[in-house]
Amino acid sequence: MVILTVDLGGTRIRTARYTPDGRMEKRIAVPTPSAEGPETVLERIRETVRAVWPEGDTPVAALSISAPGPVDAHRGVVRFTPNISRWKDVPLRDLMADTFGVPTFVANDANLAALGEFRFGAGRGVRDLVYLTISTGIGGGIIIDGRLFEGGQGLGGEVGHMVIEPHGPPCGCGGYGCLEAVASGTAIAREARAAVARGEASLLARWKDHPEEITARTVAEAAAQGDELSRQILARAGAYIGLALVSLMYLLNPALFVLGGSVVKAGDLLLEPLRQTVRERVQPVYWENTPIVQAALGDDVVLLGALALALERLQIP
Repeated sequence: MVILTVDLGGTRIRTARYTPDGRMEKRIAVPTPSAEGPETVLERIRETVRAVWPEGDTPVAALSISAPGPVDAHRGVVRFTPNISRWKDVPLRDLMADTFGVPTFVANDANLAALGEFRFGAGRGVRDLVYLTISTGIGGGIIIDGRLFEGGQGLGGEVGHMVIEPHGPPCGCGGYGCLEAVASGTAIAREARAAVARGEASLLARWKDHPEEITARTVAEAAAQGDELSRQILARAGAYIGLALVSLMYLLNPALFVLGGSVVKAGDLLLEPLRQTVRERVQPVYWENTPIVQAALGDDVVLLGALALALERLQIP
């Protein structure tokens, strides 16, 4: 028995075949034809699934798919995706189930990353955790009593759209001052570009005439070299993330916070201001036994999360 998993992203579709114990047997990755509309992308997904389908009579127990953006996990409908043209209310689960004739599950990518870390990564051994992925945007997922929290419409766990600064910058969701708008990789780059344009002293000033070269990664690299402006920008982002964790800590009292995504690779330049904010704003009884750790699964976290979702839905221990 095997389970097939798909990670649908704005730039790549990654598809894999797993045994129930988490052993990967095959994996492929192809570009996502994002600009060509739903039908072309759907057919590309089908092609990748066929490419990893087992030969012979090995049964496929399920197909489990991760998708970006709001996903109605109860109905398997992708409400919309910000990076794929014309995707709106696509019944991805039913379309793939009709094609392949196996149980099919669909969920949001960050939710599945949380489930992957819970079952196979940094969250093993706890029953309650909150996962944040901090990259171009900020997503998240919540595990309560060993199960993924999905909410009444299957849209829960969007921690990146908690409002941190009520009068803050606009967010891609249409709101203002969301965590994603003030602490994501995109926000870090935006703030650094604006500071350089104002003429503030920084190692980043070398890219004043090419601001597109200033990214969260280059900010982190400059901070590691001692650049004070870059350190301040990362510290501010870390403090904002810390504020989000403060609310989540009081609300959910999780056993563990797991932080993933490319921005977290900045390490203590981001994480120490985050932890300091938590220590300053939360009663010690909440934070002193609640570790804040980095994710363990790397690039395969969403594929493994999709596997974990299928195992949960199929009630396979």
